[in-house]
Amino acid sequence: MTIVETPTRWRAARLAQRRTGLTLGFVPTMGALHDGHLSLVRRSRAENDRTVVSIFVNPTQFDDHADLTQYPRTLEADLGTLRGEGVSFVFLPRESDLYPDGYRYRVTETELSTVMEGAHRPGHFDGVLTVVLKLLQIVLADRAYFGEKDWQQLTLVRGMAEALFLSTTIVACRTVREIDGLAVSSRNRRLPPEHRARASGFYEVLSTAPTAEVAAHDLRALGFVVDYVEDRDGRRLGAARLGGVRLIDNVPRGGRP
Repeated sequence: MTIVETPTRWRAARLAQRRTGLTLGFVPTMGALHDGHLSLVRRSRAENDRTVVSIFVNPTQFDDHADLTQYPRTLEADLGTLRGEGVSFVFLPRESDLYPDGYRYRVTETELSTVMEGAHRPGHFDGVLTVVLKLLQIVLADRAYFGEKDWQQLTLVRGMAEALFLSTTIVACRTVREIDGLAVSSRNRRLPPEHRARASGFYEVLSTAPTAEVAAHDLRALGFVVDYVEDRDGRRLGAARLGGVRLIDNVPRGGRP
């Protein structure tokens, strides 16, 4: 496994791959890797000759500085995990590499990014879309893999790739869940045991409630602080807090996936 730390070095490595006709899959992450990330890595490895994983905790997508400070950073463990998964390359850019302009230039979407997550986390999707665009332009992969758990993000990234004529194909990967249905997330580590036991109710309610309004009511009855539950584009999407930890999830309308 080769670790690359700068865009310049990566571009040289990518040029060498292209000369030999090798295909490349890309999995962008913020580290603290879990089974959800690894499902993306395995899909990429199955569909491409080489796979690169980026690890970068992107400061511009955090609307709450405390959330950025608390985000788990487990680089050495992550690198060991990726070696075990047979990843070809890891890209470890610094903030100065990705934001030499100090974030003066950014990507803004004006419709979907203003609702749900966008309404509750101002500026979040500007940061997400900006860093994803930068990474896609640097990595120049044939395919990039994103999880369906972050459905709104996935939809926005797909839309950006189409609108800006990016050459990388955006591939959606199914949400990975714990045995009790809770979507796998790095945030789950912050749930104290008593709240972790209740957290499975989030998926259960989203999957079974007859309407979004009933789902929000039932979640509050279970002790969740609900940011939103909405039915949109054939899916039910929700965000709620439990014990100070914010969880997001989505399910297809009409039952469990």
